[in-house]
Amino acid sequence: MVALAEKISGTLGILVCSDKYMNHVVSLTRAASARGKQVHIFFTGSGVLLTLLPEFRNLVGRAALSICDVSFRAFGLHGREDEVLGVGFKDFATQAKNAELIETMERYVVF
Repeated sequence: MVALAEKISGTLGILVCSDKYMNHVVSLTRAASARGKQVHIFFTGSGVLLTLLPEFRNLVGRAALSICDVSFRAFGLHGREDEVLGVGFKDFATQAKNAELIETMERYVVF
């Protein structure tokens, strides 16, 4: 039997797989952060398109940000990694990062 990871109290994981809900992502992140929650956001699918919007800066410093490298490349954004504020080279990750969040976050929301 495989042991499940323990959920980390006071955490919120957000999966962003659509390019339609930036205002909701920002609002939820602001609210959770203001209440002292640790927020982790993973952008995948068409959600990676949100990383280049001006509103993305509202997430910087309020959440740990990760981006699916495969999706980023699939949407033709390769070479634009430096344009994504608050995200370093190591934050361009695989779906294993998403799986880690699902396993460890106390709450998990999908947009």
